[in-house]
Amino acid sequence: MPIRFSSAAALCALAVLSFATPMEGMARARAHPVATAKPAPAKQWVAAWATSTMIAEGNNTLPAEDLTDATLRQIVRVTSGGDRIRIRLSNAFGTQPLQIAAVSVARPKTNAGAAVDPATVHAVTFEGQAAVTIPAGADYVSDPVDMPVKGLDDLAISIYQPDAPQVLTSHPGSRATSYFVHGNHVSDADLTTPKTADRWYEIAGLEVEGTQTLGAIAIVGDSITDGYGVKPNTNLRWPDALMARLQAAGMPLSVLNFGIGGNRLLLDGLGPNALARLNRDVFSQPGVKYLVVFEGVNDLGTLTRDAPVSPEGHAALVTRMEQSYRQLIDQAHTHGLRVIGATITPYMGNTYYHPDASNEADRQAINAWIRTPGRFDAIIDFDAFAHDPAKPDQLLPAYDSGDHLHPVAGYPAMGNYVDLKLFK
Repeated sequence: MPIRFSSAAALCALAVLSFATPMEGMARARAHPVATAKPAPAKQWVAAWATSTMIAEGNNTLPAEDLTDATLRQIVRVTSGGDRIRIRLSNAFGTQPLQIAAVSVARPKTNAGAAVDPATVHAVTFEGQAAVTIPAGADYVSDPVDMPVKGLDDLAISIYQPDAPQVLTSHPGSRATSYFVHGNHVSDADLTTPKTADRWYEIAGLEVEGTQTLGAIAIVGDSITDGYGVKPNTNLRWPDALMARLQAAGMPLSVLNFGIGGNRLLLDGLGPNALARLNRDVFSQPGVKYLVVFEGVNDLGTLTRDAPVSPEGHAALVTRMEQSYRQLIDQAHTHGLRVIGATITPYMGNTYYHPDASNEADRQAINAWIRTPGRFDAIIDFDAFAHDPAKPDQLLPAYDSGDHLHPVAGYPAMGNYVDLKLFK
């Protein structure tokens, strides 16, 4: 329908509006700006605590009667914050389905005891059900739990299971005490006269959702990363020191410690070799952006632990280790990760590996490869940090635990040595 004007005045007004100058139009736009709201950051799930799992054997396992009709309460430290959490349980090394009848999460009164704040106990469900059966070889992630957490918070995860598994999935080097009693006590404020073990069992991860945590750093390593020599419940591993620095610096990244004592690049030993555990330990974790690789001393040491080898044997080991590093780097790059290599620290004088000049030459060759640009995306030169300047093939005496391999007293300093700019 055509526009009709009721009066000459209206027509005149339209003419004035229609023939406003461009400058007048710009002035009106400046006088009445259009408000645009800045979009809120998207919430995302990020792994905030995780550990490497393996078969529990020998002294690392528990008697079947202790895990039959049993509640197991375990303490973990969250490395970054979120509004909700979810728990990852693991039957990765089990040979039969693992039946879990109930799970809860709560805030412990201390990280060195079984008591929790009863007001913070939350039931954990799986597809809305309290019970879950985890297939052999699998991990299961719970439903989200509305439980805000901050970085460096401790949480107690309680699991009740009617039957003990034939093969127990665990992490032996927890450096944290776990508590177990008979009966279903996942909701109890405390456990009465529990048995204890400094191990983690059937738990593999905790994830947070929110806008506070923007990514995760995964550290694949051996006993030096796992915290050999650290007393339980003290959180004095070098990744713990790194985690605290990130929190203090306002850098919203979580730290995932995938150290296994005795672990190697090339062969299984204590736990699967480093390449074999990348998918489960690193690539399956939500939000991982950085991979730190600090492995190799056990490969070097085991070469000649039982008998000498020829120069050709030494050269072959160095070549195979370099190939393994390259595989780690390439696979991580396909997942979009920035890969940081850490040089191998000295172990001359260690009586278990009893290295000689040939072993030291192997270590120097590997470290030269790690330091060469174009391989790793960046490096952490732990060798330069930890060796004795007067005797570069040995640990600095101030850090040496006495076995000439583990710089236990130097763990906090190692965490402080890492350049945080690597993660910006």
